[in-house]
Amino acid sequence: MEFMAKATALVGGTVALMRRMGSPKHQAMGSAPEIPEAKSQGIMTLKMPVAHGWAHGHVPTCAPGLKVNAFASGLDHPRWIEVLPNGDVLVAESKEQPSAPRTLMDHAAQATMRRVKAIGISANRVTLWRDADGDGAAEMREVFVEGQNQPFGMALIGEKFYLGNTDGIVVFDYKSGDTSLTGPGRKLVDFKPGGHWTRSLITSPDGTKIYAGVGSLSNIGDQGMEVEEGRAAIWELDVEAETARIFASGLRNAVGTAWEPSTGALWTVVNERDGLGDETPPDYLTTVVDGGFYGWPYCYWGDTVDDRVPQDPELVARAIKPDYALGGHTASLGLCWMPEGTLPGFGDGMVIGQHGSWNRSKLSGYKLIFVPFANGAPSGPPRDILSGFLSEDEKLAYGRPVGVAIGPDGKSLLMADDVGDVIWRVTGA
Repeated sequence: MEFMAKATALVGGTVALMRRMGSPKHQAMGSAPEIPEAKSQGIMTLKMPVAHGWAHGHVPTCAPGLKVNAFASGLDHPRWIEVLPNGDVLVAESKEQPSAPRTLMDHAAQATMRRVKAIGISANRVTLWRDADGDGAAEMREVFVEGQNQPFGMALIGEKFYLGNTDGIVVFDYKSGDTSLTGPGRKLVDFKPGGHWTRSLITSPDGTKIYAGVGSLSNIGDQGMEVEEGRAAIWELDVEAETARIFASGLRNAVGTAWEPSTGALWTVVNERDGLGDETPPDYLTTVVDGGFYGWPYCYWGDTVDDRVPQDPELVARAIKPDYALGGHTASLGLCWMPEGTLPGFGDGMVIGQHGSWNRSKLSGYKLIFVPFANGAPSGPPRDILSGFLSEDEKLAYGRPVGVAIGPDGKSLLMADDVGDVIWRVTGA
């Protein structure tokens, strides 16, 4: 395995260097992005920094007027955050578990992921963190629930706590102030596990529905579309009836979701396909409508056909163009709505945790960004909130942004960092 990692790094580095010379000068960003023509890569670009973590006193770089501190540390690959009404902060600790590689590229991709601790033994738990004295750092840690199957998304409705494992949604009884859950929980929905394994959850504003992101198994339906049935979609669970259906489809890997309050629209961030170039196609932020189809795997950014895939012209004709491009392979995962007044100098908008690329010649993402909104839609270019997660030579990753949430005080932002094993807290300086 060590030999494979070194060989992958050498070959991947050489391929990335060659491709960097002809890479696009600008990222495909915004409502009207310039997306370069697709160039099928053959051998996919593999470039991943080595997981390094944060030395004592080293923290991410803040936007002017902000400051950052560790709210919680010493976690095991923290991915997702849920803030409970009583102020307790829940953190899902989990990671991808390697499946048997099918091809040489699978071997190489897994070796690449191990460089940044993105694959391996999963903690499979949710921990509870409490900042009782209000100083911005949690002093209490409890195991909220363990023995789960790659837990990720979390949602609370009344006295029912919902957890998104990779193989489905489980519900537990919960009372305000509980520091742990009891019993095995009750499974409500089955999902196909593996592949893009994360299962984000968000409740509807009226508490009657839960929406869950379920990513594809493969890049472009590589193993056939039968195994992709029920995947590359956002599901809707009716809480009272305990029935579930596909709400929207053609979303290769929709992870974070958020409600825009003025319109009531559901928004998501989607990780697009690989192997067509550094900026082709871009990851994106978009509204999600009931019954909507967003192109995967047949096409991207509307009706731009991916000619590597056996086509379905009717679905291509139905494909909805996303609202806002986030740059190629930024791995935009975390998403939350941030109202004006949360952080000084920032108005209404969406906050996005960009986990960062592993398959382009010049790394992208590795930032916590803000997209301003006006009249229910993106209204300008993104702004950095936190950066500095990469070394200047792109060889080391100090951290990688994932889940984001508004802090319990309403005046801070919390962000999970699964390489630094930290929950960062951002506030006004």
